[in-house]
Amino acid sequence: MIQLKYSRQTILTFFMISTFAIGMTEYVVTGLLTQFANDFQVPVSTTGLLLSAYAIGVAIFGPLLRVVTIKFSPKPLLIAMMILFIFSNIMAAMAPTFNILILSRLCSAIMHAPFFGLCMSMAMNISPYNKRPAAIAAVNGGLTIAVMLGVPFGSFIGGIFDWRYVFWFIVGIGIISLIGLIIVTPNIKPTETPKLKEELKIFKNKSVMLILAVIVFGFSGVFTAYTFLEPMLRDYSGFDVTGITLSMLFFGVGAVLGNFASGRIAPYQLTKRLMFVLIGLAIVLVLFTTLIQFSLLAFIMVFLFGIGTFGTTPILNAKIIIGAREAPALSGTIAASVFNLANAIGATLGTGLLNMGASFTVITLVASGMILFGLLLTYITHKVEDKTLFE
Repeated sequence: MIQLKYSRQTILTFFMISTFAIGMTEYVVTGLLTQFANDFQVPVSTTGLLLSAYAIGVAIFGPLLRVVTIKFSPKPLLIAMMILFIFSNIMAAMAPTFNILILSRLCSAIMHAPFFGLCMSMAMNISPYNKRPAAIAAVNGGLTIAVMLGVPFGSFIGGIFDWRYVFWFIVGIGIISLIGLIIVTPNIKPTETPKLKEELKIFKNKSVMLILAVIVFGFSGVFTAYTFLEPMLRDYSGFDVTGITLSMLFFGVGAVLGNFASGRIAPYQLTKRLMFVLIGLAIVLVLFTTLIQFSLLAFIMVFLFGIGTFGTTPILNAKIIIGAREAPALSGTIAASVFNLANAIGATLGTGLLNMGASFTVITLVASGMILFGLLLTYITHKVEDKTLFE
């Protein structure tokens, strides 16, 4: 084990605070779409670009930044990326136009995947083998707590006051994260310099490529529906600001429970558990718009949606990072990038369907169908993957 100046739990806590801030930036816009549409005088369907542009930015620029910086030590990279994060959110808080707001999202997106990748990689390196899924879940836990607390808080502040205060709040959390990273992050230097040619062999790893396919073609269905969760709740459930805030809180509680429950799964059980979670998620989305018309059931359904969505994420992350032994420096970044590619596909598809006149019910049914296709790919993965990687 690596000798640490600060405890493993302290380091993971500051990683979680950092990923909380990043997760809040990524997801808080879902509870503010109506406010953006009114303030910038654009259609609600157009505001979905705030999610898809962010996700595309993560998917494209994240791996490029990691490739360029692959020979640098993790600690200075984490600090530099958090500084970029803070300035991008200052830009968002002061954005005079919708286009500038999108630009600020792209600036945040650049650092997202490498930051998560470095944190997950470092969390694994400082953890015993059997606790590696839990370490990955801990890093991802900051994001899910952001969904639980940050998104409903942002929805409330945006609805009662002004959405710009939300981004100033994120700037404050970013500054706290920056100070913590400077103080507690171990300055671990690799025993040998990562070689890009060797790291890129990840794309020849059958197990990893199958999981990437599950994310791109299956998990993307989640964001086909999730992108428009707020307007769905307004239209079908008739919720006002308070109802939306409580709904986002219920989603977030489910997300946190799903995330940390999945983090307790032993590596050899990951694929089987993934299949069960995907089945449940598909069922939830088939029934979603029918049941959220009843207020109590609306809270239950968004809670289950949160469990399924973020109960899936740490399993998929763990399968990529543990399985990609030939790419310890790049695997986490690839994982975060592909998740955001899936987010972009889902958000773009949902926006396209809405612009074509499809109802929210049609959108959730399409999302469920995509998740079932992901289930099929997971079954194929279970049959052909190299199981020795997870023993």
